Amino acid sequence: MSDMILARVSQSLAMEQSVENLVRQLLEMLEVVTEMESTYLTKVDLDARLQHILYARNSRQMQIPEGLSVPWDETLCKLAIDENCLYSDNVPTRWPECSAARALEITTFVSTPVHLPDGTFYGTLCATSRRQHALSERGEQVLHLFAGLIAQSIQKESLVAQLREANAALVAHSYTDALTGLPNRRAIFENVETLFSLAQHLRQKIIFAYIDLDDFKLINDRFGHEIGDQFLIQTGQRLLRECGDNVILGRLGGDEFLVVSLSPEDDKEQRDRLQQVKNQLQQQICGDYHLGDIHLFYPGASLGVVEIDPLETDINCALHLADSAMYKDKKRQDKTTFVVH
Repeated sequence: MSDMILARVSQSLAMEQSVENLVRQLLEMLEVVTEMESTYLTKVDLDARLQHILYARNSRQMQIPEGLSVPWDETLCKLAIDENCLYSDNVPTRWPECSAARALEITTFVSTPVHLPDGTFYGTLCATSRRQHALSERGEQVLHLFAGLIAQSIQKESLVAQLREANAALVAHSYTDALTGLPNRRAIFENVETLFSLAQHLRQKIIFAYIDLDDFKLINDRFGHEIGDQFLIQTGQRLLRECGDNVILGRLGGDEFLVVSLSPEDDKEQRDRLQQVKNQLQQQICGDYHLGDIHLFYPGASLGVVEIDPLETDINCALHLADSAMYKDKKRQDKTTFVVH
């Protein structure tokens, strides 16, 4: 029997599986070794003073319900730990004050704390029965062995989850502009590649809008980089508020932003469509900015808005065309600078 149990444990450990799957297999094996009616794993929330039954194996009349939460200070496990008593085959006499034990008619109880490898108290591994059962030395050894294996599995799963979260955060960070929170240049190009594929499939054109914030250097030089940063952040927020779900918006770097979208299928001529996009963007950017103690009116940015056919033009060429259109807009003589209130 011992050799069979050890073989099953080795097989279980060799398999890549969740904590739940491993625990359920170990509970089944613990039942065989101890000959108890119920085996279960609990998690203890010391802050809330609650004990939660995570997983249970009930093979006979006794039923330890999974999902049950009970006050920690009233449990057999807490009493056993306080008295350093691993095992009792006379629970009604030893702990008559435990109402849960009375309700379940528990006579034999064996439990051991589960401590994670870093020393954190996690919960308990238990076995119970309505009848009297002796606890063999082998049963005690298996109980401690399984508690250790469960602790290691929990710790490993937790570390893997933390690693996944950290990796996801790292990926998100690598695609996000640290100042504005908008997609950065790398994210823009990857998103635009996807949009190009969609536009080619739909045989639709794409509108590129290149935005350069006029006089940004002057704002930086006059009021400081902190005010300049706030201006960039607020500009990004203004653009983001008006962008739909199918619009790509991001910061290329410095004072340059890019807006890319599918060209609407309407009867307007290209010039009218592009002018409408340009006017909408200018309305979003133009206006009063409250930058700490500095309040200024910003008249607008230089905008290069072009429409391209993704079947004839690649991303780099489209960006170059929009950039050129933006510089033509910047050279207009009727540009006005910002006004400080």
